[in-house]
Amino acid sequence: MVKKEMVAMLLAGGQGSRLGVLTTEGAKPAVAFGGKYRIIDFPLSNCINSGIDTVGVLTQYQPLRLNTHIGIGMPWDLDRNVGGVAILPPYEKSGNTEWYTGTANAIYQNIRFIDTYNPEYVLILSGDHIYKMDYEIMLDYHKSHDAALTIATMPVPWEEASRFGLVLTDETNRIVEFEEKPANPRSNLASMGIYIFTWSKLRDALLATAEQPNCDFGMHVIPYIFNNGERIFSYEFNGYWKDVGTLTSYWEANMELIDIIPEFNLYEEFWKVYTKCDQYPPMYVSDNAVINRCIIGEGTEIHGEVSNSVIGSGVIIEEGAVVRNSIIMSDTVVGKGTVIDKSIIAEKVKIGENCVLGTRDFEYKESKLSKKVYASDLVTIADGSVIPDGVKIGINTAIAGVTTKEDYTDGSYLDSGDYIVKEGASR
Repeated sequence: MVKKEMVAMLLAGGQGSRLGVLTTEGAKPAVAFGGKYRIIDFPLSNCINSGIDTVGVLTQYQPLRLNTHIGIGMPWDLDRNVGGVAILPPYEKSGNTEWYTGTANAIYQNIRFIDTYNPEYVLILSGDHIYKMDYEIMLDYHKSHDAALTIATMPVPWEEASRFGLVLTDETNRIVEFEEKPANPRSNLASMGIYIFTWSKLRDALLATAEQPNCDFGMHVIPYIFNNGERIFSYEFNGYWKDVGTLTSYWEANMELIDIIPEFNLYEEFWKVYTKCDQYPPMYVSDNAVINRCIIGEGTEIHGEVSNSVIGSGVIIEEGAVVRNSIIMSDTVVGKGTVIDKSIIAEKVKIGENCVLGTRDFEYKESKLSKKVYASDLVTIADGSVIPDGVKIGINTAIAGVTTKEDYTDGSYLDSGDYIVKEGASR
């Protein structure tokens, strides 16, 4: 096997519980983003744009959609005879069988895969961040500092710093101390969960910490390397980076794409974002349609009104329908006369005629399902759900499954903060 200077290991197996019913049918990295992409497209595109042609994708929770999307890696030029992309689920071993129980445990269980390429360095990535980064520049930084580990970091607002793992550095950017979500932070330089390890150092640390329950990079492997006196450096990143792990941040990141001058630009020629493209006909806009500041996917038919929204491919918005400040994913149908405001509607949803989603007619209430997940006045509808004609749905609500009039109060409404999650659907 040809030796590779660096291989990437992309952690993409998380359930993404903070995205609520959006992850009913698949892992968080498989969730649609920006009209035509999926979240995992961004780190995969970063890899090939950075010259990294060997990527292991570690999957676990609901992997079918993610595996189907990645395939043999052709859209990212990762369909290689040597290297390319490899899907790495947990597997049965002769001694025992176990799921990936932590971020570092997932890498530990795939040491043989990495050893196959005998790399000098290993890049660890998360599959649920939106950003563009040249990992080759980060690798040069790692080598120039003779580091065992380089952690990508970025400044965050001081008022939000306690939500992150933070690093303290000296004047050379060498990390001298870590703080994991401290109540009173002494730094606002946050770890982005992007690491470059010298493989020999990481391999030793994985073997030494293998017996730790739920073995994790932040809790176990990095402290082990640090306590051994190894050189760990901060690589400060000042570009756009968004963790879209919550419904609020996911909605905000999509809405930022439609700004007149978007902070995150999908249209740059020199750093393209690649994805698997299904075959759709051209978009159709009728005479009566009204469109204002939107991203609209291929194959979508618009007969109604759409403003400040991100619309996926193959969506049908029928006559008299109004969509505002919303995300509507591929192959969803919005019935005649329906009004949708500040909603996240997943794939293959059917919304009946004359409905109102996101109505403010009801008294404000926090979510009864999870006030931490379903917030920011959003309506969230899971993949494949069906909404009957003529119902009103309040804010901070969630629906998963095929619903009928009998599921709604008086057959006509879902109060703010309420939810309908059918048996078998994830919450």
